[in-house]
Amino acid sequence: MTARLVICTTCRFSKEEAVDAAGRSGGQGLLGAVSTLVAGDSALRVEEQACLWACSSYCSVYLAEEGKPAYLAGQFAPTTESADAIVAFARLYAASPSGAVPYRQWPEGVKGHFIARLPHGQIQ
Repeated sequence: MTARLVICTTCRFSKEEAVDAAGRSGGQGLLGAVSTLVAGDSALRVEEQACLWACSSYCSVYLAEEGKPAYLAGQFAPTTESADAIVAFARLYAASPSGAVPYRQWPEGVKGHFIARLPHGQIQ
């Protein structure tokens, strides 16, 4: 199976600014950085979503795979460092049969960023 890593493309660049100097939202910047890291990785599929409704926790991401609980995380900066941490966690999640990743294995860059762990359900 392939885990879905969904990036909100409309998330703000910062608390003060909706977009950066080039006119890109924070979500678009994070999407670019994550997509570069995931290119060619068959365990992860990057998707974009216009809004994840987690606006106060920009930049936000959603991670899910059939039969596993899903995660919503946010308050990331649109940087390569944030993308590295997100992708590292997503790879651990994808490799886990249950989706559980022991806390001691979490990359530092994702600690404190989780908003919700959502129970898995049967997709019909």
